[in-house]
Formats: sequence, structure tokens, C-alpha cells
Amino acid sequence: MDIFLVIISLFLMVLGLVGSFLPVLPGPLTSWVGLLVLHFTNGIELSKTLIFTTLIFAIFIWLLDYVIPAIGTKRFGGSKSGMVGTTLGLVIGLISPIPFGIIIGPFVGAFIGEMLHKEDVNRASKAAFGSFLGFITSTFLKFIVAIVYFGFFITKLGTHTGPWW
Repeated sequence: MDIFLVIISLFLMVLGLVGSFLPVLPGPLTSWVGLLVLHFTNGIELSKTLIFTTLIFAIFIWLLDYVIPAIGTKRFGGSKSGMVGTTLGLVIGLISPIPFGIIIGPFVGAFIGEMLHKEDVNRASKAAFGSFLGFITSTFLKFIVAIVYFGFFITKLGTHTGPWW
């Protein structure tokens, strides 16, 4: 049973890393669920304090994920159209064969969203940059947290005692 829980936990950790880049998956929260699953295996000890602290931090980052792009867009004069464009650009960038589509997509999406909203190239460029900057900052924070949680996973897995079966 423990090997099954470790495999599920590993899957959730990897999904959490991927979720750091995909707007539909809450990366750090998914990684946290992986830690929680690991907590229920025999021979691996995760303290309740660690579980609780990492949960609070994952929720905090999840909330920041909605605030940071909005701050970036607002700070550079953008609108909700720019934020929607950023998200759509990200999704299109992920599935497109264009190199660095995940980076280019949000910027182009924000620019198009702002052009549809304001029809002013200079303002749309500034807002697109702000939206893009907010998106990159938020993604970076989510990825760092998911990496730290994966580090906890690897560390705790290395301290396992006894057989997996």
C-alpha cells in the first residue's frame, strides 16, 4: 500500500510543478496534496506542523496568484481585457509549436486584449508588459514553492525506513 501512496504522491508533485505554469491547476496546492499523501505512508514522518505550515503557505501563494497579475496590469494602466488576453495567450502558447510560446503567448494575448479594449498601441503595450510581468512573477513564485515541496518529498523519501510493501 505504501508504494501506491508514494507513486500517487510523486504524481501529485510532478503535477504541481506543471500546475505552476498552467492557469487551470493550482500548482503549490497540488504539490501540498502530494505531501499530505506522503504523510499517510508508513515509515515516513512528516510533522503536523510541516503539513499545516505548507498548507497555509500554499493557500497564500494561490491567493497571490490572482492578485499579482492584477497589480501588474493595473500598475501599467491595463484592464481586465489584458488579464483575459494574458491567460488565453498562455494557453495558446502552451499548445503552439512556437519556441518559447509559454513566454511569448501571455504578452501577445495581453496586447491583443488591451487593443480590443482601448485601441491605443502605446497604452496597450504598457498594459501588456505589466500583465506579462505580473504573470511571470506569479508563475515564478508558484514554481519555487512547488520545487521546495518537491524537495521536502525527496528529502523525506530518502529518510524512509523499512520495506515499501
